[in-house]
Amino acid sequence: MSGGTLGQRRVGPFEVSPIGFGCMNLSHAYGVPPASDVAEALLLAALELGVNFFDTAALYGFGVNERLVGRVLKPHRSQIVLASKCGINGVDGKRVIDGRPDTLKRTCEDSLRNLQTDVLDLYYLHRWDKKVPVEESIGALGDLVREGKVRAVGLSEVSAQTLRRAHAVHPIAAVQSEYSLWTRNPEIAVLAACKEIGAAFVAFSPVARGFLTGKLLDVSTLDDRDIRRAMPRFQTENYAANLRLLEPYLKIAGDASCTPAQLALAWLLTRGEHVVPLQGTARIDHLQENMGALDISLSAETLARVDALINQSSVVGPRYNEANRVEVDTEEY
Repeated sequence: MSGGTLGQRRVGPFEVSPIGFGCMNLSHAYGVPPASDVAEALLLAALELGVNFFDTAALYGFGVNERLVGRVLKPHRSQIVLASKCGINGVDGKRVIDGRPDTLKRTCEDSLRNLQTDVLDLYYLHRWDKKVPVEESIGALGDLVREGKVRAVGLSEVSAQTLRRAHAVHPIAAVQSEYSLWTRNPEIAVLAACKEIGAAFVAFSPVARGFLTGKLLDVSTLDDRDIRRAMPRFQTENYAANLRLLEPYLKIAGDASCTPAQLALAWLLTRGEHVVPLQGTARIDHLQENMGALDISLSAETLARVDALINQSSVVGPRYNEANRVEVDTEEY
């Protein structure tokens, strides 16, 4: 069953497929990206399976990902909800957080050109630049809405307090942050705050950066450029401890007649009608598997078992190293 046949979820003024598609790893982050023809085929396969919500960012490949998405999806622009992000850019080959209004507006112009569109449906502040009041950054995005270049505004990796400050300046349609069985930070406050103000919560890394697929058993095989190599949970000792959760997790998935990845996605879909998981994959078979989560109905017993097994207390290691942790504004346990 494709996403298009099921109940849609709302992101701002848009009706979107219950599971969106995050385009990052087609150009960035998890080692060597797929060849361009493979990436193009994957985007079109997602469309065919009913996905209409596609997410990219200026950061991903420093514009390469936006150009890929623009090239492939331009003929289908009227059928999709297109999201990108500003506030982290590539400057002289380095990743720089910059939330100054002029920078955000200039980034938007670049994104519109890269994506071959005259308007972005959803434009996120990728990171809050703590040197710039969030009200100033969101004010700039509000200007872009008034100019007709952006339809709705979002935030990424922020706390409930920052979300409310931003929402007072301009309506916030969505917050995108990491959320999965093994990253529960949104449950502290921001998940409820989104519901309260009518914003969607877009959950990235829903299968815990591969852990919840049950297929990543040896972290020494990760490519040298894979961002997981710098993440504490994927350090050898911590990962060995986390792997102890995997066998009972696979048992729960088997009892529920689904794959481990489908269990992770189906669990997220139960966390609220305003929650939209954002899958990311470079393989069509994984895409098809992920979309199969829409057919999975989890019993109360299954939800209780998986909740008790994998949570903020049972997972070993913080999700980010110190350098990346200080860049985000999310609440922590």
